[in-house]
Amino acid sequence: MLPTENRLRRREDFATAVRRGRRAGRPLLVVHLRNGSTDPHAPGENTPPVRAGFVVSKAVGNAVTRNLVKRRLRHLMRERLSALPAGSLVVVRALPGAGTAGHDELTRDLDTALRRLLGGAVHGKAEEKAER
Repeated sequence: MLPTENRLRRREDFATAVRRGRRAGRPLLVVHLRNGSTDPHAPGENTPPVRAGFVVSKAVGNAVTRNLVKRRLRHLMRERLSALPAGSLVVVRALPGAGTAGHDELTRDLDTALRRLLGGAVHGKAEEKAER
């Protein structure tokens, strides 16, 4: 589960990430990333945390399948938050194939998309274990 401070909840923030951010598409998902260290909603001079949100439509499957996909994506993003620039907004949109995909396939597509958006600088816990 993602910590509360890392959840993307406002419609405006989703729209900002999708409209003004960069996009990387994969067969199972599309990742939108908006880099930025300023948060118009946060008071003070603190650096805002990375926030992530997920879009899983009915095309992915029934409610059980959609919730499973969201849980898997939240778990994967939690491990990758530290690799993202502070104040970033990330929206992960699951495509219809994500409902039948396994955990490893989602991991591969998410890592590839984030690597493409960040220029090859994504290392999650799973990748660290594989390198050892």
